[in-house]
Amino acid sequence: MTTVDAYLERIGAERPDVLDLDALARLQHAHLVAVPFENLDVFHRVPVSVDQDVVLAKIVGGRGGWCFENNGAFAWLLEQLGFRVMRIGAAVLIDGPNTVIDHHTIEVQLETAYLVDVGFGDSFSRPLDLNRAGPQNGGKAPFEFIASPQGTTLAEHEDGVPVAKFRFKRVAHELADFAQASQRLSDDAEAHWRCWPFATRLLGDGADRVTLLADRLKLRRGDVTEETEIAETDWNDALWEWFRMRPPA
Repeated sequence: MTTVDAYLERIGAERPDVLDLDALARLQHAHLVAVPFENLDVFHRVPVSVDQDVVLAKIVGGRGGWCFENNGAFAWLLEQLGFRVMRIGAAVLIDGPNTVIDHHTIEVQLETAYLVDVGFGDSFSRPLDLNRAGPQNGGKAPFEFIASPQGTTLAEHEDGVPVAKFRFKRVAHELADFAQASQRLSDDAEAHWRCWPFATRLLGDGADRVTLLADRLKLRRGDVTEETEIAETDWNDALWEWFRMRPPA
């Protein structure tokens, strides 16, 4: 079995016959369901690599990861399937103004350019048209691109108000270009990556999601979110039940 076939089996997707928007959307959604956005290696002080072979082995082998790993692997898969892909660096704006690249996202060129991401947690779950003005359906909520001299900002509409998530310039990068950002975030003792473990993924169709935090499990089904306290002694069992993963040794 080739690595591409093993990857497609990992996410429960078939090799597309036609490289169109529908195929891209199906692959993105399948990835978000199968591969968690998680920080277990960073939390447990296990070195995180941006070597392509290492990233692929981790994802195909049953784990998830953060943006450099999930998007790093997914960009490779799309390239191998024949999509025209550009890796993009972005500055995350969730905690306020930022100009430092600390996120890896993906542009895919079809009849127009689309932003695709499987490494930004609870975010958009379908390709977004980069050349479209105004809000567009991102799965869980409307998303919008806002242009500025500093770059293009991805904003999520929350209660009708666009809230900035990250800003990027459409400049091509290699996965290895994110090594410095990955190391810096791994070394930041005050960052949430290092302070508590988490894992999150989509559940089946739609925007339903499960999120395991340090002390609770969150289940979002439709407009209802339920939270259950998780004792430290039960955390590994919850991780296995919902994500089929074990913490790194």
